[in-house]
Amino acid sequence: MTQVIATTPGLFPLPDWAKDELADLKGHQKTDLISGDESGEVVAVYDKAREDVITIQQDAGLDRVVEGQLRWDDMLAHPLAVHDSVETKGIVRYYDNNNFYREPVVQGDLSADGGDVAADLGAAAEHVDNGLQAVLPGPYSLADLATDEHYGDDAAFLDAIANFLVEEVNAFPDVETLFLLEPSLVENAPADGEDERAAEAIDAVASAADAEVVAHTYWGAIEEKAYAHLMDADVDAIGFDLVANHDQTVYNVQEYGTKDDVALGVVDGQNTLVESPETIRDRIDWFEQQTNTAYDTVYATANTETFYLPVNKFEDKLEALANAADLEAAEA
Repeated sequence: MTQVIATTPGLFPLPDWAKDELADLKGHQKTDLISGDESGEVVAVYDKAREDVITIQQDAGLDRVVEGQLRWDDMLAHPLAVHDSVETKGIVRYYDNNNFYREPVVQGDLSADGGDVAADLGAAAEHVDNGLQAVLPGPYSLADLATDEHYGDDAAFLDAIANFLVEEVNAFPDVETLFLLEPSLVENAPADGEDERAAEAIDAVASAADAEVVAHTYWGAIEEKAYAHLMDADVDAIGFDLVANHDQTVYNVQEYGTKDDVALGVVDGQNTLVESPETIRDRIDWFEQQTNTAYDTVYATANTETFYLPVNKFEDKLEALANAADLEAAEA
């Protein structure tokens, strides 16, 4: 019998009260964005906001609880944006939507520099007894969003990014699941040769984690060759965006198979329309029927990050995901 786990890929919207307080404390200019050396007052606001979004997830009944990534002003680029060997330069568009991030330009060795993500995750662990889930950018997407002025070679740069993320994972507290977010596998598909290196980089990060690892893709379906290589990575599940492109995704799985577990983006992280638990369950059932597989575990999740949403709609979608998992359990 398939176990349905209700979760999210993180990157939550800031609570409204926190937006107001942070606007007064740090402003909205490029120079006011998170750099890792914030004042005690700013840190306190983020700490309280983190507690709030953890409580929201727990009250909703999610099976996996994330830290929320509320400090990630630069979305997936955040871990590099706060690194000592990285200079953030101009503002660039985040994929093809209306959000922007500071371009992280790597100018020195990406050695471990304190574990920014691990520190936030450790703070979250104090409020989560079980079901803690870590979220990281996948190595291919992080390399794609960054600029290299140090390593001088795409393959060497990707290896350095992967090693940097491995060191971050090594500093994690105990977690049950790790989501590696890899939208660039869809948005900027790797070329021949690069697709194999991307899978190897994902494999390296996943192998460092003492947890179930999901390589989550979104904003469409992965191209066939990249997907075939991704299947070689030692991850427990691959995540698919059923909102943006379900037909090509089903074809990939029919043609190349997938892991025993799967993550399904069955809730739209960018649209305020709230899906019903029944609709979510129908989407899961449809995928199992189309791929003729009963998966050991289905991670039912939003397809994308949810920071695009108003806070009230974000909360409603969390509840819908949790209720969909409960609905499946009750029917079983």
